[in-house]
Parts: sequence; structure tokens; C-alpha cells
Amino acid sequence: MKSFTYAGSPARILFGSGRSADVSSAVETLGCRRALVLSTPHQKADAEALSDRLGALSIGVFSGAVMHTPVDVTETALKVVRDTDADCVVSLGGGSTTGLGKAIAYRTDLPQVVIPTTYAGSEVTPILGQTEGGRKTTVRNASILPEVVIYDPDLTLGLPVGMSVTSGLNAMAHAIEGLYAQDRNPVSTLMALDGLRAFRDSLPVLVKSPHDPDARAEALYGAWLCGTVLGTVGMALHHKICHTLGGSFDTPHAETHAVMLPHTAAFNAEAAQAELAAAAELFGGSIGGGLWDFAKSIGAPLSLKDFGLAEADLDHAADIAAENPYWNPRPIDRTSIRTLLQKAWEGVRPD
Repeated sequence: MKSFTYAGSPARILFGSGRSADVSSAVETLGCRRALVLSTPHQKADAEALSDRLGALSIGVFSGAVMHTPVDVTETALKVVRDTDADCVVSLGGGSTTGLGKAIAYRTDLPQVVIPTTYAGSEVTPILGQTEGGRKTTVRNASILPEVVIYDPDLTLGLPVGMSVTSGLNAMAHAIEGLYAQDRNPVSTLMALDGLRAFRDSLPVLVKSPHDPDARAEALYGAWLCGTVLGTVGMALHHKICHTLGGSFDTPHAETHAVMLPHTAAFNAEAAQAELAAAAELFGGSIGGGLWDFAKSIGAPLSLKDFGLAEADLDHAADIAAENPYWNPRPIDRTSIRTLLQKAWEGVRPD
């Protein structure tokens, strides 16, 4: 066995049906008394209901979270934090809301309680991706990791099927990249494979029966595992491309990950066949083609052009993605990225 380094996440995880009722005790356990509840505009009513449940522990709601965590939105939220003298944030929702809470914590070191309602997985990582001036950058810092995460499958029963599918594939991308990460370890590999298995088993059920409680719990369990992998090891080409497309072309976050995953996995399989072998077996023996077939079978988007990215944008996207590249198991250059993007734009099945 090769030598490795493993650092476990110190986040406190509360998992199970009805566990969102524990939010008040979670806030109090952190020693906090003035929680600011965060959400997107779409989930404002749910955030207000959560604020009411917190009672005197809540000082109100900020419902301005948006995709890709724009810095100007963070600045607006920080003014609310200062004006209300908030001593923690409670983030209710998906990756957009979690991102805003992490951005606030990075600047203020306020404690965070996160209640995910999608399968983004970012709630268990010390990584913040934020957008400014048309570029998305990432930063890793211990202050970014939320202190408490409450996984309540009941809150995902109403998650639309399409969002369930793309959010799940987004989480799966964390696990796939974790398998060939430069700093991978036996624990992260075990979590990645079980996270992939959980989504492989649960997402097809949710497409047919969106309110199946067992499948919802299994998918949320997969999200925790895949997200924890993302927070444990470094990411590679897949995340670099998705950050480029989202930050510079405003493509939808989960959908971008869903489309790119089969293509980046196929690209890296040439250099990481052994590392991806167990995952390939989960999806029929071919990691790129198998993931594409799986995505197609559950109705996921298959091409970048499906959500408005123009073919003319691919050259510029390749230029940006080739700048300051992340470590990757297979050498990359501008030409290889451009070819990969073309295949993803057309939506062809990877070999």
C-alpha cells in the first residue's frame, strides 16, 4: 500500500428524516443567539418559515443568494450581517445558498449551519467558488467549512426531478475526480465509490417515483459522501472547465457538471484507468460511455448547447480553461480542452 495522508472533516453531521427540527439546538450548540437565515429568492417563503421556527434565535432572512456566488451579492449580504449584528448564518437550500453562507464565513469567521435541499455536496467542503469580473475563482480555507450540516431527506421530497438528476450528477463529479486526485487516499476512495453507488441506485428510482422516501435518503447520503470527497482531496480538469463555463459564460451550475462529467471522465481514463476501474464497473465497464448512458437514461442534459452556450464561445472557453490549469492525471493543453469542449457541446457519446 502506498503512503497517504488523510485529514477528516470536523463538521458535525445530523442525518435523518425530520432532523431539520434540530436547527434551534444546532444554533445554540454553537453558542449563537442571532442567526441570519439565507436562501435564494425562490426559497424565500421556506426561509421565512425556518426563521419563524427559530423564533428568538433568528434576526431575519436574506433571500438574495444566486448561482456562482457573485462578490457583489456577498457584499450586500455582509451589510445585513453588520446591520443586524448576526452571530451565525443558517443556509437553507442548494449550492447557491451554501456558497453565500461560506462567502460570509470566509470574510467574518461566523459559524454556519447548513440545511441542504439539493445534492450539491458543497456544504461539507472548505472550498468557496465566487465570481467577479466575469471570472470564477476558488479559495480553500478552514473558515469556509460549515460547522453543522443537517441532512433531512424530507426537505428533498419536493425537489423537481430535473433538478434532482443534475444535482446528483454534479455530486457524482466530485467523487469521480476524487478517485484520481493527486492526494487521494483509501478513505476518500471508499467514500467516492459508495457515493457513486448510492446515486446509481437512487436516481433512476427518483425519476419514476420522485417522492420515494428511501430513494431520497439514499441520494442525500450519496451527496454527503461525494461532497466530503470534494472537501478532502484536490480537484482536476473537470472542475476547472465547469468553473470556467459557469463563471465566464453563466452556464447553469449543476447542468454544466452533468454534461461535462462523461467527457472529462473519458478524457482522464486514458491516464487513470486503474483508479477509475471500480467506478467503471458500476456503470457497465466504460467510465465515459457508461456515465453518458446513465445520464441519458435518467433524462439529464447531454450537450452544452442545450442551455444556450454558443459554439463560437468554445474557443474563448478553452483559452480561459487553459490558464493556470489545475493538476490533472493526463497532461492538458488548449487544443485538448477545445476538442473536449466540442464533444460536450455536440453531446456525442464518449468512446
